Amino acid sequence: MLLATVATAALATPAYAIDEGGTEQLREQLDAASKGFVEAKNKLAASEKRQKELTEELKKIEADLKTREATVGELAGRTYRNGRLAPMVAILNASEGQGFMDRATLLETMAINQEKQVRDLVVAKDEASRAKTAIDNEIGEQKKQVETMDKRKKQAENALKAAGGGAAANVESGSGSAAVAVAVERAVDGSFPSESCTADDPTTGGCITPRTLHAYKQTKSAGFNHFVSCYRSAEDGGEHPRGRACDWSAQASGFGGVAFGADKVYGDNLANFYIKNADRLGVLYVIWYSRIWLPSSGWQSYAGGGTPSGDHTNHVHLSII
Repeated sequence: MLLATVATAALATPAYAIDEGGTEQLREQLDAASKGFVEAKNKLAASEKRQKELTEELKKIEADLKTREATVGELAGRTYRNGRLAPMVAILNASEGQGFMDRATLLETMAINQEKQVRDLVVAKDEASRAKTAIDNEIGEQKKQVETMDKRKKQAENALKAAGGGAAANVESGSGSAAVAVAVERAVDGSFPSESCTADDPTTGGCITPRTLHAYKQTKSAGFNHFVSCYRSAEDGGEHPRGRACDWSAQASGFGGVAFGADKVYGDNLANFYIKNADRLGVLYVIWYSRIWLPSSGWQSYAGGGTPSGDHTNHVHLSII
């Protein structure tokens, strides 16, 4: 009797959320749009950082330039006042041979110093010009990335509308959103490097990306310990076969019917945890309770076909870049 009960419970708890809703085309569009948006956002942030550094550098160059211009101006004025014969007169007025040589050496040194001051002034002006050009280039890059972000935003929203969703959705509150995840490692330029399915999936016999594994561990550390399933076979499509997605059940035991009460609050808290830590974890999108959260658009309505798994009313879906 006990064995029969256990077997029945096992059958009631599928290994993953069956029929997650949406078409392969929709998933591909959301993947491309959200990834493109986040990449453009990272490039924009990197460009703004470079512009700030260049602006600080330009301030220093202009301050140095001002000093050098004053120095060269003073030298030019002195040369004009003394006239071109002043060096020769100074040499001829030397009282003896050694004095003559000392005076000549001094004047030669002064001439060399004057030439150096002029050369340094020219170099400083060139540096200022290059810094200004670089700043202009960064501003142009930022405009380009903003345009790309807007394009990717429209791409995702149009794909959702074509699938029967896409309307702005209400934001659910949740107390679990206060947890702060440890940021995943990024490339030197701030981007998320490309990853393949190389890490063992702790939820199945498959594989996930290192970034997905990091998100899984951070979710557990934040106190979310309900049933979870990540890797899935290729015929299911989307990010699961690529090792870039996990499904977290709202119920503690596994994927069941529509979540309500404490299970619904659990899902709200988990979804908010991912949204608050989207930049730290590299979140591509989150689906929960007939809504999808996109980095570009926030919460949008999601039409999943009417089943608890398809509408994601029994589990939180997380996709990682």
